[in-house]
Amino acid sequence: MALKIVYPVCCGIDVHKTFVVACIASTDKQGVTNYKGHRFSTYTKGLKMLLQWLLDNNCKDVCMESTGKYWIPVYNILENDCSIVLAHPKYVKAIRGKKTDKKDAKWIADLFKHDLVAGSFMPPADIRQLRDLMRYRYKLTCFMSSEKNRLQNCLTVSNIQLGSVVSDTFGKSSQRILDKILENPLDTSFDIEPLIHGSMKDKLPELELAIDGYITPEQAGKLKVIKGHFEDLETRKAELEELILALAMPYQQELDLILTAPSFKNKFTAIGIISEIGIDMETFPSAKHLCSWAGLTPTNNESAGKKKSVRVSKAGCYIKPLLVQCANAVVKSNKHPEIRNRYLRLRKRRGHKKAIIAIARMLLTALYHMLKNKEEYNADLYRKSDVLPIEREITVEQAILMAQFQGYRIKSATE
Repeated sequence: MALKIVYPVCCGIDVHKTFVVACIASTDKQGVTNYKGHRFSTYTKGLKMLLQWLLDNNCKDVCMESTGKYWIPVYNILENDCSIVLAHPKYVKAIRGKKTDKKDAKWIADLFKHDLVAGSFMPPADIRQLRDLMRYRYKLTCFMSSEKNRLQNCLTVSNIQLGSVVSDTFGKSSQRILDKILENPLDTSFDIEPLIHGSMKDKLPELELAIDGYITPEQAGKLKVIKGHFEDLETRKAELEELILALAMPYQQELDLILTAPSFKNKFTAIGIISEIGIDMETFPSAKHLCSWAGLTPTNNESAGKKKSVRVSKAGCYIKPLLVQCANAVVKSNKHPEIRNRYLRLRKRRGHKKAIIAIARMLLTALYHMLKNKEEYNADLYRKSDVLPIEREITVEQAILMAQFQGYRIKSATE
């Protein structure tokens, strides 16, 4: 039996850095497919010619692979006039030995006309802009952490053991001491009492021992460069956060909902969630689909009746660490026993890592329903499902909750 033709006229695009190869597959009523290919430049003029070529051939359905960042300009040009399916390269990869640019485009068109390509999630343009800024903010945070570690390494090499006495090497008192040292690296016998906060007076003898080290001129110069770079990164990050807050203003209602969830107290954490999954939950058929997209569900790998590795996938490289960080925070608190108790039960059987992934999935599921139903976080929904009957008799409501907890779908007797 032949495969069903879902898209009679469609186009497959093989994307490269300097050019794209497009192939239109037109299928008539007899099931015969004719192909028409063309190569276009990735300059804006060339992409506009590609759009006009598609419109001239009455082709509105387009499929292309997501090659690096090169697909983004193509997507931006075609977005308003065509229905675009963006595919992961592993789903549309041609057979080795029969690969050329033209054959790749034809292969993508052949798969797409039968609707055999799984499309990637693409949020609206304003959400994509917010996502880009939030991911850059994450990179700046990583740069700042790296500079902190480099500064601490310089102090360790010079035997300046401030980190062994103070809780934060980048605190005000520590920075004043460090600035004083850098004024004259060869003299560490200065009075540090005027430089420290009043709460640190008891640590004065330890601080005097901690700063008794030897800083070479080279290490002092390196410390100044690191401090200057770190301060510049702080300034750049503050400027970026102003742009992010301005761009996130239209989503204030959704942000307020997310901030009611456990461990979501920072506004930028809520913005990070929206920038990754958007605000329209109708895109995902269920919460399970969203969790799978975020890489929080076990994978299927079974052959000959044997189950192999079921590790979580590598998807969600930005949203997964964010949710895991929130999950690690919430399980340490007694404010949300419905989450902490579940974590403790899972940790006994499965260990910390698997338990924390389960809690991250629990948080994402809650966020899905909160955004879909436009309602705040309700802990009672979890607590009711955790209540086990003390006696052998239970109410109808408890029986329904237990059945739902086991995965059963409840329907009325008349159905």
